[in-house]
Amino acid sequence: MGLKTRWEVLEVRRLSKNWGIVETTRLKVTQFDGRVMEQWRETYDCGDGAVILPVDRVRGHVLLGRQFRWPAAYRGDPDPMLIEAAAGKLDDAAPEDRIRGEAEDELGLVLQDTRFLFSLYMSPGSVTERLHFFTAVYGAEDARQRYGGLRDEGEEIEILDLPLAEALAMIADGRVRDAKTVILLQYAALHLMPGASS
Repeated sequence: MGLKTRWEVLEVRRLSKNWGIVETTRLKVTQFDGRVMEQWRETYDCGDGAVILPVDRVRGHVLLGRQFRWPAAYRGDPDPMLIEAAAGKLDDAAPEDRIRGEAEDELGLVLQDTRFLFSLYMSPGSVTERLHFFTAVYGAEDARQRYGGLRDEGEEIEILDLPLAEALAMIADGRVRDAKTVILLQYAALHLMPGASS
């Protein structure tokens, strides 16, 4: 890891504060060879989040949700009902606590034990969000609920109890188009249930 960059913040302008904060920042950046440049960078700060993929190792299943996503509709996606792992913003809660709440709200699962996997920046070019990835174990008896979400927050989620092999095939045929979900499904295939992926 040879490159080292030093920077100094010269100016910050807030462009918007609604659900998140959009700012533009003027930086003085000193590159590894000593060259100094001024750069403007925009950031969108919507807070950090957590995401979980419940797995049923006995049946080789995973639990996902399907819900309407406005950005997909905005882009003209013919099917803006995206299939995703349950996720949500931390809102000042610990990631472990928040993801248990999301699993209950979105998937109808009451989870006692969650397992932390890793944290990732999802779009580090301009978005400050770090997403904390988790998994947990569930069984067939936990997957009876068909719909979830908090109606007073506009959520309406179809709960999908799927074989891992089918969920992976849905990546290949374009039905799963959400990055965090693809990451978790591939992680499950490699590390959690390698025998269930075919």
